[in-house]
Amino acid sequence: MPRAIVVLHGDQTGEELLKEALRVLSPDVLGLQLELIHFDLSLAERRRTRNAIVSDAARAMRAHGLGLKAATITPEQAGDVGSPNAILREELDATVILRTGRRLPGVRPIGGVFAPISVVRMAVGDAYRAREWREGDGLDEVAFRADRITRRVCRAVAEFAFRHAERTGARVFGGPKFTVSPLYEGMFKEELDAAAARHPSVAYQPLLIDALYAALLNTSGEPLVIPALNRDGDCLSDFVLQMFGSIAGAESLILGFNEDWSVRVVMSEAPHGTAPRLEGKNVANPLAMILAAAALLPYLNDPDATRAAEAIQEAALGALRAGVRTADLHGHASTTDFTDEVIRRTRAALGT
Repeated sequence: MPRAIVVLHGDQTGEELLKEALRVLSPDVLGLQLELIHFDLSLAERRRTRNAIVSDAARAMRAHGLGLKAATITPEQAGDVGSPNAILREELDATVILRTGRRLPGVRPIGGVFAPISVVRMAVGDAYRAREWREGDGLDEVAFRADRITRRVCRAVAEFAFRHAERTGARVFGGPKFTVSPLYEGMFKEELDAAAARHPSVAYQPLLIDALYAALLNTSGEPLVIPALNRDGDCLSDFVLQMFGSIAGAESLILGFNEDWSVRVVMSEAPHGTAPRLEGKNVANPLAMILAAAALLPYLNDPDATRAAEAIQEAALGALRAGVRTADLHGHASTTDFTDEVIRRTRAALGT
């Protein structure tokens, strides 16, 4: 029986790279029957429907559990349609964003980092969409921001971080600046400590966020999972991915959970933007989008799908190892050249 993935189309190079990833998901490549349900989240369609198309896509993902999203344009003008990601996270009741930096063959990392580093970030709350206001005049003017986190979201991030570390053999590393903010950030620290008690087999090294940045530059040989508040995780994700030399080698997963903290819905995307300067030139790197597509497959809970996901990831990294790289990774392959090589290697691994 076909398994459904909701496909969220996007803008500019984001849409071009999504099409490359869909080539890899073809039944002819994977030997899997996947039903693809398409929604147009381009800026033009979001404006035409006043974001109703985004809500329709979220409803479909809630029903089917899986979504693959292209990069989209977020207009800056007040009163425009804004970011579809914010709407999707809210309507999916998603609470965690997972991004994993990993070593890319032929790409020089920063500081000798070798083992994967996963950032498990709050997907909602904290500094984002917080109420802001100002009072006073001149040099006496004061700016305020009312940040907000909930214990439910703190627990979701903490529990997922320790479960992810359990699956990957990693150490949970870092945490909030609870010494400065014992009530607000302290609530997150309480949930991390409680999760550590529930998962005694997982190594746990709490560090304040400022010490964490310094420690990361001296880390090399052990897989790490870093749980973070929304704002901290936003900064950490970019920092960690660049430690591995490129943002191109990582997917971004947005997750919502059942009451027992099992995964209820997952949307996968590339962490980069729409790269308008590269549109139509067949030079953009499809690696992150291909990895995003592969990352969805294990959530089908089918051994064949999990095997296909592993084959795609190894094919993508194997292509890099063989020197098939796009210009951003100091190679000469086109977008389609790289995808063709991933497809060839994936077929060879799966015997399709």
